[in-house]
This record gives sequence, C-alpha cells and structure tokens, in this order.
Amino acid sequence: MGAQEARRGHLAMLSFSALVAGSFSLGGMVGPFIEPEVLNAIRFAFVALVLGALAWMTGGMQRETFRAPWRYLILAGLFAIYFVTMFEGLKTAQPVSMAAVFTLTPAMSAVFGYFLLRQITTWRMALAIVTGAFGALWVIFRGDFELARRFEVGFGEMLFLGGCAAHALYTPLLRKLSRGEPAMAFVTGILIAGALILSIWAGRDLLATDWAALPAIVWITIAYTALAATGLTFLALRYATLRLPSAKVMAYTYLVPSWVILWELALGRSVPTAMVLPGVGLTVFALILLLKDEEPQPVSA
Repeated sequence: MGAQEARRGHLAMLSFSALVAGSFSLGGMVGPFIEPEVLNAIRFAFVALVLGALAWMTGGMQRETFRAPWRYLILAGLFAIYFVTMFEGLKTAQPVSMAAVFTLTPAMSAVFGYFLLRQITTWRMALAIVTGAFGALWVIFRGDFELARRFEVGFGEMLFLGGCAAHALYTPLLRKLSRGEPAMAFVTGILIAGALILSIWAGRDLLATDWAALPAIVWITIAYTALAATGLTFLALRYATLRLPSAKVMAYTYLVPSWVILWELALGRSVPTAMVLPGVGLTVFALILLLKDEEPQPVSA
C-alpha cells in the first residue's frame, strides 16, 4: 500500500473525529428525554436498514458476508457498551470533559493492538500517547491541581472510561476479525447485531417510551447519530484501521475535545474556561506527533 492510501486513512479519521464530536454535544442535550439504550437501539436499527439497503443495491451483500456471525456480535457488543456509557455519562458530565476521557483510548488501543496484532508502538507514538493522555487529564480536572490531587472525577467520566476501553479494544479486534468482506456489508453486519443486542438491553424501556411526546432535538440527535456518527464513522474507522496502526487510528480522538468546543459554540451552549485550553493544546500537539510518516499497513479489503 502506498502513501496515498495512508493519507486517505488519515483523512477518514479526521472526518471521524469531527463527526464523533457532534455526538457529545447533541448527546448532552437529550439526556433528560430518552434512555441511552433506547436511543442507541433505534439509531443502530435505522442505520442498519440504510447501509444494508445500499450494500444490497451495490452487490456487496453476499452470503459469505455473514459467515462466522459471532464476529459481529462481539464487535457490536463492544460498541454498544461504548455508546450507552457515553450517553449515560453525558447526563452528569460536560461534553468537553467527556471528550477528554475519549482521548485516553489511544493508550488503551496501543496495549490491545500489541497483544492482539503484535503492533509495536514507536518512541514517537509513545511520546504522543503520553502527551495526549496528560492533556486529557488536564481537561478532565479543569486545570485544577487540587482536584487532580484529590482525584475528583465525576461519575459520568468514570462510567465512560469503561466504554472507552471497549472502543479501544474494538479497533484492533476489527482488524483481526475482518476476512476481506466489503466495508459496507461488514459494517451492516455489526449494526444488525448491535440493534439486536441493544433492543434486548433496552427491554421494557423501548416499549414504554412515548415517542410522540419526544421533543424535536431527540429526533435530530437520533438522525445525526445514526447516519453521521454511526454509519459514516463505522465506515471511516474500518477504512482507516486497514491502513494505519491501531494506536495511530485512535490518535485522532485527540482532536475530539477541540471539535466539541466548536460544536458547543455553534449550538450556542456554554464552553469551558480558558484553564482547559492548555490541555486541549496538548492533545492537538499529540496528534501532530503522530502524523509523521511511518510504515503503512497492508490493506486486506
């Protein structure tokens, strides 16, 4: 694979980070109106129908796509944990703080990538991961060293940390379990499995929800998270995972806090104080370190 394919992988992850950031801002607005597992069950089912139809029309949906369906259940289960903990955490935590927690995933992804794929983290990647993690912690503690000393982290952030671990495991595991299926069909399989898992998880809440009484922002969030923050990001993540090391793929999460601040400004919501800006700056610097040319990854699909 040439440098051009690697650049496309980077572009895919740049789009990924911007789209993911929108989920934090919108998710923080819908918490009082709908349960996280219900929202995510609907979004998974919706985008599965859309991408499944597109895959079928383009001839990508073959019988071979659904061989070893246990792969889809594992991958979907990890993403279900990630999404539910994100929306649950946003009930009590600020979007920028949650986005900062998300930037801790590259470090976890590097560990999982080593054990699952034997991907070696270079000194530059290790420095970037440490720098990004420090920047994330700065944002989480709002630049207050006293809070850091007492390790006062909110429940929402701690809950989401577990979801981020699931997300970090998803990245190298996706590469390991992929068998060359067309991207859209493979993602559809994950989404169908995810919709099934989340529908069972939501249970009675899914049936008890008064859909007619939901405000417009809930439907806007469902549409955005389904089409942009699920469908497009799944495709972008799979595309980049086959072209870049796992740690470098997840390094684009360092941009998410910056994107969230822009989203918050665009939506007319409150933004963090200037004390968190050095932390955001460190996460951006960490990404720059990881944009140096390294050995590209072979593409299997």
